[in-house]
Amino acid sequence: MRLHRLDITAFGPFGASQSVDFDDLSAAGLFLLHGPTGAGKTSVLDAVCYALYGSVPGARQGSGQGMTLRSDHAAPGTRTEVRLELTVAGRRLEITRQPPWERLKLRGKGTTVDKAQTWLREYDPATRAWKDLSRSHQEIGEEITQLLGMSREQFCQVVLLPQGDFARFLRADAEARGKLLGRLFDTRRFAEVEKRLAERRRATEAQVREGDAALLADAHRMQQAAGDTMELPELAPGEPGLAEAVLEAAAVARATARELLTIADRRLTAAESARAATGRELADARELDRLQSRFAEARERAARLAERSDAHRAALERMERARKAEAVAPALELRDAADSEHRRTADAEARTRALLPQTLADAGAAPLAAAARRAAEELGGLESARRAERRLAALFEERAGLDRQERADEEVRQEAETWLADWETVRTGLQSRVDSAQEAATRAEQLAVQRDPARRRLTAARQRDRLTDDTEAARQRALAAAEDAVEARAHWLDLKEQRLHGIAAELAANLTDGTPCAVCGATQHPAPARKTAGHVDREAEERALTAYQTADELRAQAERHLGTVREALAAATAEAGDAPTAQLAEEAGELEGAYTRARATASGLHAAQEELRRAEGEREQRVAAQQQAAVRSASRVAGRDRLEREQAALEEELARARGNAESVTARAAQLEHRAALLTDAADTARAAEDTARRLKDADARLADAAFRAGFDTPADAAAALLDDTAHRELQRRLDAWQSEDAAVRAVLAEPDTADAARRPPADLTAAERAAADADRRLREASSARDAADRCRAELDRLSAHAATSVRRLAPLREEHTRVARLASLAAGTSADNERRMRLESYVLAARLEQVAAAATARLLRMSSGRYTLVHSDDRSGRGRSGLGLHVVDAWTGRERDTATLSGGETFFASLALALGLADVVTDEAGGVRLDTLFIDEGFGSLDDQTLDEVLDVLDALRERDRSVGIVSHVPDLRRRIHAQLEVVKGRSGSVLRQRGTG
Repeated sequence: MRLHRLDITAFGPFGASQSVDFDDLSAAGLFLLHGPTGAGKTSVLDAVCYALYGSVPGARQGSGQGMTLRSDHAAPGTRTEVRLELTVAGRRLEITRQPPWERLKLRGKGTTVDKAQTWLREYDPATRAWKDLSRSHQEIGEEITQLLGMSREQFCQVVLLPQGDFARFLRADAEARGKLLGRLFDTRRFAEVEKRLAERRRATEAQVREGDAALLADAHRMQQAAGDTMELPELAPGEPGLAEAVLEAAAVARATARELLTIADRRLTAAESARAATGRELADARELDRLQSRFAEARERAARLAERSDAHRAALERMERARKAEAVAPALELRDAADSEHRRTADAEARTRALLPQTLADAGAAPLAAAARRAAEELGGLESARRAERRLAALFEERAGLDRQERADEEVRQEAETWLADWETVRTGLQSRVDSAQEAATRAEQLAVQRDPARRRLTAARQRDRLTDDTEAARQRALAAAEDAVEARAHWLDLKEQRLHGIAAELAANLTDGTPCAVCGATQHPAPARKTAGHVDREAEERALTAYQTADELRAQAERHLGTVREALAAATAEAGDAPTAQLAEEAGELEGAYTRARATASGLHAAQEELRRAEGEREQRVAAQQQAAVRSASRVAGRDRLEREQAALEEELARARGNAESVTARAAQLEHRAALLTDAADTARAAEDTARRLKDADARLADAAFRAGFDTPADAAAALLDDTAHRELQRRLDAWQSEDAAVRAVLAEPDTADAARRPPADLTAAERAAADADRRLREASSARDAADRCRAELDRLSAHAATSVRRLAPLREEHTRVARLASLAAGTSADNERRMRLESYVLAARLEQVAAAATARLLRMSSGRYTLVHSDDRSGRGRSGLGLHVVDAWTGRERDTATLSGGETFFASLALALGLADVVTDEAGGVRLDTLFIDEGFGSLDDQTLDEVLDVLDALRERDRSVGIVSHVPDLRRRIHAQLEVVKGRSGSVLRQRGTG
């Protein structure tokens, strides 16, 4: 690619039209693009990029589809335009682009936006005129991208090198380098080979996976039968070694199952023996624990007795004093009883006299008793009236009961009537549910009959689709076999004709003098025919005939196979019809869904029938309850009449008996209360007089008894006396002490208990746990033995089935293994591919090695012979290898990563790599020649010596008719480089000036 001329109008900082003659600048081979900061040096490169790709690098594109590219210094009526003239792939082209711009409306006020415009023209040397090619953005973009072989980003890296960004290629990973190199060197055919191999691998892998899935299903069933004794291979369907791993795992599982069966038998015997032994040990441990617990308890009881010895002696002394006081106890009890009785009678007398009328408050016992007798006599006359009153109350209760029964029966009748009023609706709804369920059951049976034909049609349709492809493939093979047979026959006939033409020479070879000729009979053979070059003999003809017969037989076989496939296709088409497979699948799915829904509805038939029967039973119960309530209501009418007559007679009798009182009961209560008060008052008065006399006698007898028992006063004797509860408690404590002491001594004296105490503590928990474990192990051993036997038989059956499947899949697996190995090798994922290099990466690695060699030729000059770029096919981390770049430092003799270079070293290494890449791309057949390069900044990081060496390298590019434009602020470059393009900025926009050219 070579740039010839660039015209810029209202673009970036350039308000007016500016032109750049790259042919004039490139004549010197090396030219300088300079100017103050912000003048628009990078905008010149942006214009080149925009002309080629319709956009500028990075964020400078902005938004609005390029409307931000318009110069703010441009006149309102001037439209932004970029025109670039260049030669690429031997074609001289002119690209003109106008981004969208906002202008004043021709009519009215406001603005409007004109769409972007693009023109592509080509110069015709024959006519010496420009020819229009296209005005389509898309067509022009595709044409330029195809000619350049680079995207906008790649163009900016390889041709423009903005702001020294080619260092990104130097430091990029293998994947990024691969993408760029792949576009430059057109390695799509190698990627297509990888794709074709991958597709073929996926096709065979799908078939192998299908077989492996069935094999893994058998393996899973074997694992289910074997349990944890079989480990499935950690391989997915289609992975190499799956069949062998499954068979190996099955063999191991079978052997393990037999070993486990033997082990299970032995474990069962051992578990039975262990169970008997642990039973004996448990019994011994329990006895030892009992004796040790008995001894420890006895020791604790003895310690507690020793702690309570002082309290025991005090209890003995207290018991002795109580025995002495018992002689005084009768007198004490007699005196206390007399005193209590006297106080009680005195209190009772006071209470009863307080309730008496004032006229009888001071009367003696005899007058009070006479008054009480008179009240009792009057009360006896009211007993008959009281019975009548109680009967009347009972009558009221009976009538209330009848009323309650009447209300209850009325509620029963109303509830029954309400429920029965909705009976027809309920029955109709339940019967409808039963009918719907019965209809659904009938419909499910009908759908079940339709479902199988639909499934067969769907299966046939799928087979029809598969056989359609097979028929086409068989037809192609039959056609190819027929062509081969025709060619073989033609070849045989040609050889046969050639042999006939030279048959004279073949016959003459067998002639001898004196022997008659088989054709003419002559015995003289003066001029026998000679074999010429290319003579066809009998053997060659027979070989051609054999080849023709073989080809014809292959043709017949192919035609027979084609006929078989066509017959199968016709049968499948006859079964499935012309309906598409998707339609049949949809119909079968709908039929299956309808069948499922009908079955679900029919499943509720029994429940609906049961609910209907329950409702009918409840109806019968409510009708019976309604009838019974009516019968009870009729019987209550007669009872109510009888009660009313009896009530009237009793009320008349009670009116006569109660007098002025509210009722007979109230009158009787008055008389009872009066008689009771008088009787109580008489009784308490007599009792108070008797108890006072008995209290005086009891005091005298108590004093005499206390003196004889040895107590100073009756109070001392009373204090020493114990009641029955205290006496029994104290005696119980003394007896308990003696019993406990005797029992403890007896236990501590037992020989077996003392011997057990001297032994280590019994571990009863461990013995019980051991016995329980033995029981559990015995059960587990028995179950394990039965399971092991079943497992062995099932594994034998499944292993035989798996072995049959493996033999059937062996040819297909071999083909897949061969194809997968080639595909993995080409994709760089094979273990045989140690560098993990893809086929495309392998080709690009060779190109990168050429680029590194070409770059080294210049890098050695730029670095004064210190640095050399070398290609590395080592892997980077976990990634793939093949596109690595290292730098060799001649001063240290070590190879290191390019990321360790300093800023200036990185710049000239990147520059050398860019120039080397341009050389290789130019030399590569079908590649893009890069005749114009731009280097944007980076020279300021170089010292004077290195700068001279870099410029010498760049200047040497003229030998290959290339030009390099340097964009830089470095003042020293203006002195060293004569051809210059200066950008001068001003208030009205920037302008371009060319110097040192032409």
